[in-house]
Amino acid sequence: MMDVNEIREYLPHRYPFLLVDRVLELEKGESIVAIKNVTVNEPFFNGHFPDHPVMPGVLIVEAMAQAAGILGFKTMDKKPQDGSIYYFVGSDKLRFKRPVVPGDQLKLEAKVISERRGIWKFDVRASVEGDTVSSATILCADRKV
Repeated sequence: MMDVNEIREYLPHRYPFLLVDRVLELEKGESIVAIKNVTVNEPFFNGHFPDHPVMPGVLIVEAMAQAAGILGFKTMDKKPQDGSIYYFVGSDKLRFKRPVVPGDQLKLEAKVISERRGIWKFDVRASVEGDTVSSATILCADRKV
């Protein structure tokens, strides 16, 4: 289990772009389960959409990538302060099943598919109350800063 203070040690993101609130489970080299609490106070809801707030799909993908990034950093036993950064570099099979709205708790899951020369491939899924919201295969690259 990781709280937001420990998460900030493994992700360089800060407000308003830190999209992981808590890690519930993490098995190095295997998988992670994390959460993002979605509130009406999120800055993106002011414009997306004021009368019908919906979390932008790109931010759902980013939240899944951040969870995968934590898994990658923990697996490599690295942190951004060590001079390493984890870039989101691609996605395949991206699907959205339903909107995410204020009050939802987004469950973020990532599983390692492979790692080769610093390029990691993950199977990712976001869900709300057991219903899949989005899924994809994503690629992340570990690079020096």
